[in-house]
Amino acid sequence: MSTAFFFLFQFAILAYALVGGVFLAFSDFIMRSLALTGGHGGVEAMQVINREVFRWVFMALFLGMAAVSVAVAAYGVFGLTGPAGTLIMAAGLVYLIGCFGVTVFFNVPMNEALAGMETASNTTRDYWMQTYVPRWTFWNSVRTLACAISAALLLFGLLWMTQNQAQTA
Repeated sequence: MSTAFFFLFQFAILAYALVGGVFLAFSDFIMRSLALTGGHGGVEAMQVINREVFRWVFMALFLGMAAVSVAVAAYGVFGLTGPAGTLIMAAGLVYLIGCFGVTVFFNVPMNEALAGMETASNTTRDYWMQTYVPRWTFWNSVRTLACAISAALLLFGLLWMTQNQAQTA
C-alpha cells in the first residue's frame, strides 16, 4: 500500500467518525430538544440549521467523504485481496449507501419540504411532530450507524492489512 493511501485511510477513519458524531448528536438529543419546543420553535430552528449547514466545514467533510469513499471502495476491490480488501471496500460502500445515499433520498427531501412551510401554521406543526421528527430522526440514526460501521470496517481492514504485511515481512 502506498503511503498516500495509508494516510488517506487514516483520515477517512477519523472523518467517518466525525461525521457520524454530528449525526449522533442530532439523533441523541438535538431533535428531541427541538421537538420539545412545542413545534413552531423547533421548525424554525431546523429550517435555520438546514440553511446554515451548507456554509460550514461539515458539508465539505460530508461531501468530500463521498468522493473519498469511492476511492476507498475502489482500492478495496482493485488494490487488495482477501479479507482486508473486502473490509475496506465495504467501508466505502457503507458510507456511500448508508450515509450519503440516505441523506440524498430521505433526509434532504424532508428538509426541502420543511423549508417551504410556514413556521406558525398548525399544518406545519402537525407535519413536524407526526412526520418530520420521527422519520428524519430514524434516517439520521441510520446515517449515524453507517458512519460508525464505515469507520470500524476501515479500521479493521487497515489493521488486517498491516498485520498481514508485518507477518510476511
